[in-house]
Amino acid sequence: MNYKTVELSRWSRGDLFQYYINSMRIVMSLTADVDVTGLLSFSKDRRLKFYPVMIWAVSKIVNAHDEFKYGWDAAGNLIKWDLVSPSYTDFHAQDERFTKLLTPYSDDLPEFHARFMADREKYQDCRAFVKNQPSNFFDVSCLPWVRYRHFDVHVFDEGKFLAPVVTWGKYERENGKYIMPVMMNIHHAVADGFHLSRFFAELQELIASSA
Repeated sequence: MNYKTVELSRWSRGDLFQYYINSMRIVMSLTADVDVTGLLSFSKDRRLKFYPVMIWAVSKIVNAHDEFKYGWDAAGNLIKWDLVSPSYTDFHAQDERFTKLLTPYSDDLPEFHARFMADREKYQDCRAFVKNQPSNFFDVSCLPWVRYRHFDVHVFDEGKFLAPVVTWGKYERENGKYIMPVMMNIHHAVADGFHLSRFFAELQELIASSA
């Protein structure tokens, strides 16, 4: 878990960050339809589970940009992680409860998929949060039962949670394609609408390249 402490006076976004943290704590939320047709075919052809493949795709884009990797150290200093890993939910239909897991991110999809499947097996009897998870995470979840137009998550802390929160819903066939809603929440102190828009554009490009 390597990171660098951010010196606000030397950071080009330092003044803006301080304003949004000290005077106006805003979390932005955006939902966009994503064409996952290629990723579904890619996963099926390689006998991979779609859920971890989608988590990997989101993680790859998140790790490509600094704005999604900020957090706080134990002393309350602003830091930027070298890498962040997905903290995700694993739903258990038999009792309608979930396990909250963190699988270390790898840029190599087969390696990440193998790690995901091993963690899912290891903690299949656990419910709620697996203990002692690392701090370099962002949040991922899925609502595969409904295709929504908008979804929002409120983090009720003191308004300083900086990591992205990404959620997607049910994919449905539309005009010969499979369309799925994807949502991201991010603190305005570390990102703007441009950064949100770029996340969705690059996620779509990555998915399209897998077709």
